[in-house]
Amino acid sequence: MSAISILILTRNEEQDLPGCLATVAWSDDIHVYDSCSTDRTVEIAEAAGAHVTQRPFDDWSSHQNWGLRHLPFKHPWVYYIDADERLTPELIDEIQAAVASAEPDVAAFRVRRRDYFQGRWLRHVVASPFNVRLFRPERVHYERLTNPVTIVDGRIVDLHGHFDHFPFSKGMSHWLAKHNGYSTLEARQILANRRAGVRWNFMSAFLERDRNRRRFHQKELFYRLPLRPLTKFVLFYIVRRGFLDGGPGLTYAILQAIYEYMIVLKTREMEAVEP
Repeated sequence: MSAISILILTRNEEQDLPGCLATVAWSDDIHVYDSCSTDRTVEIAEAAGAHVTQRPFDDWSSHQNWGLRHLPFKHPWVYYIDADERLTPELIDEIQAAVASAEPDVAAFRVRRRDYFQGRWLRHVVASPFNVRLFRPERVHYERLTNPVTIVDGRIVDLHGHFDHFPFSKGMSHWLAKHNGYSTLEARQILANRRAGVRWNFMSAFLERDRNRRRFHQKELFYRLPLRPLTKFVLFYIVRRGFLDGGPGLTYAILQAIYEYMIVLKTREMEAVEP
């Protein structure tokens, strides 16, 4: 019997959801938290025995926080996964062992992500980041409109295993459309931070020990850099040695630069119409 509940966020995921559900079938408490899909997502989830809850999407942190507070999880620990992600057998064993031996002060576990594009693991252009994915829901909340920062009340432990992420599984058009939406939310977040006079620190972008807080300061620093799209390309392709990932690495670095330019243009546009 599993001691871990599963949380899957969906919106029109009929293509990817079956594969995701197959990698979490060991859990007896799977929750599909759906943003009012118009395809067969809900049908697929219910056929697999998952609990389905629907709620219109507003922004990432609000949506995720609502789910953590209102979904009736059976177990004290929750593993969060997207439909285009897959758990490996090694990670499944590790997270089950981690929960079984977790000390009382541990509130969450971080897991590394592997991104794939054109059949290749982007080993260099995308650093394998640690993501808080296994946690006690009452001790976690999210901040930011998009690319939310996970705030944890308690100790966080890093695990060794990876989960696999397939962000281009639905094709380039879907990726571009999704990042068009992300860029709008990023621009809104930038302007909201400026209006609120959010405080940040240059040194904290490099020396802050908490990874989530360090990421916040790094983002605020990055938003103040000139030529951000070019800087992002150089970071991904040269500094991270994305060129070692061949053609997929070059394409991914270019796409990230385009995404950054979308944020720049939308921020300027929104600033121009502000009262």
